[in-house]
Order: sequence, then C-alpha cells, then structure tokens
Amino acid sequence: MEDYIVELTVNGERISSPVKPEESLLKFLRRNGFTEVKCGCEKGECGTCTVIINKKTVKSCIMLALQARGKEIWTAKGLEKQELGRKLQESFVNTGAIQCGFCTPGIIVTAKNYLDQNPIPDKGEIKKAISGNLCRCTGYKKIVDAIYAVAVENQKSI
Repeated sequence: MEDYIVELTVNGERISSPVKPEESLLKFLRRNGFTEVKCGCEKGECGTCTVIINKKTVKSCIMLALQARGKEIWTAKGLEKQELGRKLQESFVNTGAIQCGFCTPGIIVTAKNYLDQNPIPDKGEIKKAISGNLCRCTGYKKIVDAIYAVAVENQKSI
C-alpha cells in the first residue's frame, strides 16, 4: 500500500513523516521518538496513550495518524514547556502518585487538559475526569490528591 506524508506539530515541533493508511497515531508518535506516549491496550480502554489534540484529549491508539494531519499535539513530555504541566508533574512526584509510572503520562495529559477547561474542580469531578485512565498500581487517591493540589494552588492565583 502507498505511504502518505503526515505533517503535524508535536510539543511545539513541526514534524513530517511517511505513514501507511492503517498506522495509528500512537505508533506514528512512538516511531518518531515520542516514546512517552505509552502503548497499553490498543483498544482505547486504558488511556496510557492519551495526548492532547487541538485542546481535546484523544486516545492515540484508536486514531489514525492520517487523521492528525495539520493538528497540534501535546504529549506528557511537551507539557514540561507549560506551567500547569510542570506543576502537575511535580505534584505527582511530591504526593507519591507515581507507582510504576506506566499510566502517569496519560493521566497527567488528561489532568492538564481537564484543568485548562475546569480550573476549580472538586475531588469528585477530578475522579470523573480521569475515569478513562486506568492505573493498576494505586487506588487513585494519591493521583486525585496530586491533581487537586495543583487545582487548589492555581485557585489562589486566579
């Protein structure tokens, strides 16, 4: 089958790469060095591959790379360039919300995008927001606490 060229922006960096029509965005990103986007279920159920595309969270395993043409994508590593992303990463470390760390990038991406939309959530709203991200190591308490701590800190500056 014929290859197509996909041009998009990932973490502020413009990239262009050939793809097969059936290649997922997840595989495209990982093949192009964005290995912080994890491969979990490849069915859209676990959330480890979550990225932000044009300000919406997307599970990259169930999106074709061709569908991302011309779009702006942010991964967990790219969130280091944004204050809220850095705060979330630091909060996860400070609260011990990271166990094995496999789910962490997808959860942080989801949390960042959620807090951009709803900067003053309660813990129940946070639980609902991350419900599409599975963690096999924790009971989610520390994860919710980490996200909530950032929300509370940001409320003080609003």
